[in-house]
Amino acid sequence: MTLPSKRKADLRRRLTAGADEHRKCAIIGCPCPTTASRGSGLNRLYCRRHEEHHERHGSYLKSSYSAAQLAPYRAAALRTLREYQKDTRVHRARLGIETLYAAAGMPVDAFRLRGLSPEERARAAWARLRQDKVDPLVPLSEWLALSAVIRDDSQPDHRNEFRLVQAGKLIHRLAGGSHRRWERERPGGAVEVIELHRYPASRGRVLRHLGERLDRAAETLEPLLSDLRAAEAPPRQSARKSSQPL
Repeated sequence: MTLPSKRKADLRRRLTAGADEHRKCAIIGCPCPTTASRGSGLNRLYCRRHEEHHERHGSYLKSSYSAAQLAPYRAAALRTLREYQKDTRVHRARLGIETLYAAAGMPVDAFRLRGLSPEERARAAWARLRQDKVDPLVPLSEWLALSAVIRDDSQPDHRNEFRLVQAGKLIHRLAGGSHRRWERERPGGAVEVIELHRYPASRGRVLRHLGERLDRAAETLEPLLSDLRAAEAPPRQSARKSSQPL
């Protein structure tokens, strides 16, 4: 039996093995069968829908934090980093982002990302940030804001993968996409404006690569979270007033 044939046989065996033992998704209330029981994958615990949710968000249940949830933390994080920008910890983190910028290589148009590996796509995102001259403190503020949101979440997902994927999504969104615009003359002399916009898909291994790089660069900022909490807490005076009976 040739090597490709062995791989196919092994895959077929893994798809069918134990399919009857794991028929329903492990998420409570989900009636869908697991991908293993359907013969469409190897996951014996989760269905296709929850698998895809995990690919996009880093969790089988919890969704990504919204821009509205992150906005106040972003402002406080950037303010804190600028206040402490001469601090050794912030300086080291900034150098880490600048190193990622320098090692990213030439920027790759979002229209030309197809066929690249997840790691190459991650480098392309850092290259776009460098090309757009994004202040290295901005990606660091994203990491700091995310850490504060997770800390203050009443129902957080503390798994490392969720945090890395969420960090990767923030950098992915910050890098944006590519845009093309040109004019074409139509019969009769009218000018038609054509625009194309392409945003890379925010899912999969590329988010893990982005999150891992950011987490490694920003690891020295952990002590600043206490200052960020103070910046987010409501003033004591207003808190006393709100506690008084109406």
